[in-house]
Amino acid sequence: MIRINENFLKLKASYLFSDIAKRIASYQEANPDSSIIKLGIGDVTEPLPETCRAAFHSAIDEMGTRSGFHGYGPEQGYEFLRKAIAENDFQARGANISADEIFVSDGAKCDSGNFQEIFAEDIKIAVPDPVYPVYVDTNVMAGRAGENINDRYQGFVYLESTPENGYVPSIPEEAVDLVYLCFPNNPTGAMATREQLKAWVDYAKASGALILFDAAYVAFIRDESLPQSIYEIEGASDVAVEFRSFSKNAGFTGTRCAYTVVPNGLVATGSTGKEHSVHALWNRRHCTKFNGVSYPVQKAAEAVCSEAGKAEVKALTDFYLANAKIVRAEIEALGFSCVGGDNSPYVWINAGRPSWEFFDTLLNDAGVVCTPGAGFGSCGEGHIRISAFNSRENIEEAMKRIRKALA
Repeated sequence: MIRINENFLKLKASYLFSDIAKRIASYQEANPDSSIIKLGIGDVTEPLPETCRAAFHSAIDEMGTRSGFHGYGPEQGYEFLRKAIAENDFQARGANISADEIFVSDGAKCDSGNFQEIFAEDIKIAVPDPVYPVYVDTNVMAGRAGENINDRYQGFVYLESTPENGYVPSIPEEAVDLVYLCFPNNPTGAMATREQLKAWVDYAKASGALILFDAAYVAFIRDESLPQSIYEIEGASDVAVEFRSFSKNAGFTGTRCAYTVVPNGLVATGSTGKEHSVHALWNRRHCTKFNGVSYPVQKAAEAVCSEAGKAEVKALTDFYLANAKIVRAEIEALGFSCVGGDNSPYVWINAGRPSWEFFDTLLNDAGVVCTPGAGFGSCGEGHIRISAFNSRENIEEAMKRIRKALA
C-alpha cells in the first residue's frame, strides 16, 4: 500500500477559523434576529479599480480574436508586467531590481510557502511569533520540525514579537539559515524601521542566512521614513528574497496575481560546498510546477502600475486606512494599547485577557467578530486582531457596538 509523507501528521490541527465559525453559528442560533459584523478576515471588500477593470476587459476582447489570442505564456510572467513592476515598485525608489529578477505568480501565500522547497531538509528556520501560519506549516511538511510542544515546534527558532519590543522581533542569538520577516506585519500591523531592517540584512550577510521578506501589505505604508522594500537597504540583494501581492493593494484576492523578487546574485551552497544560483533554482522550480498567470490578469496587474492605476490604488488603500484609524481611535479611547492601523489595515490590540475570552465578549455582547491572537502563536495570546477590510458603515457600527459592550 502507498505510504504517506508523515511530516503532514506533525501539523498541529488549526482550530482557529473552525472554532470561530462554530462560535458564530452558536451565537446566530441563540440570536436569530441579530446581525453580525465580521472584522476578522483579511479579505478585501471593495471592487477592483476602474483602470484594472478596463484593462481586464480589453485583454479579454483581445483573447476573442485570432491575432490577439494568448495561450501558454512565459512561466515567469510577461515582459510587459515584469518591466512595469521593476520600474514602478523598485527602481523608482532607488532599488536596483531588474525585470528578469521578478517572477509573476498566483499569490504571495503560494510563493512564501513554496520557496523553502529549494533548500536542504536540515536547515535551521527562524519564524516570527505571532506568525502567518504558512511559514511554519510548509516547513513542517518539508520535514524540518520536531514535536509540537506548547504550540511550538522543536527545532524552529521563534522570534518573539511582544509589547516590550514593539512587536518587531530581535535578531536571534543562535545561528539560523532561513529567516521569515513580514512588514507591514500580519497579524500585528507593526512596521520595522530602516535601521531595524539594516540590522537584519547585516546579520544575514555576516551569518550566511537568507531572508524571506513578505511585503504583501506594502501599499499601506504612509510614513515615508519607512522602507517599502528590503532592497532599499544596502546589501539586501545579496541576502533577501521579497514577496509582493496585488491582492491587498488592488483587490486581486479573487483574481490572483502576485510576484516574487529573486536577485540574480543570490547563492546557496550544495553538499560539496559549491555555490549555486538561488535565482536559477527558483526558476527551475517555478517552470516545473507552475504554468503562469493568465494574460488578462497580467494586463490588469500592469494597469495597477500606471499613473491612473497607482492613484486608484492609493484611494483604495486610503479608504481601508481610514477604517483602521476609526478602529484604533475607538479602541485606544476605551483604554487599550494597540499597534497597526497607521501603515497597515490591521489593528493588533493588547486585550489584557485571554484571546478567546475577549473574542467571546465581542461576539456575544457586541455581535462583532475579530481574530483571537492566540491563533497566530504563543506571543499572540492576550491579543486580538481587527481587520479594516469592510464598509465604512459596518466599521462605524461595529465601533458603536464595542463601545457599548466594553465601556
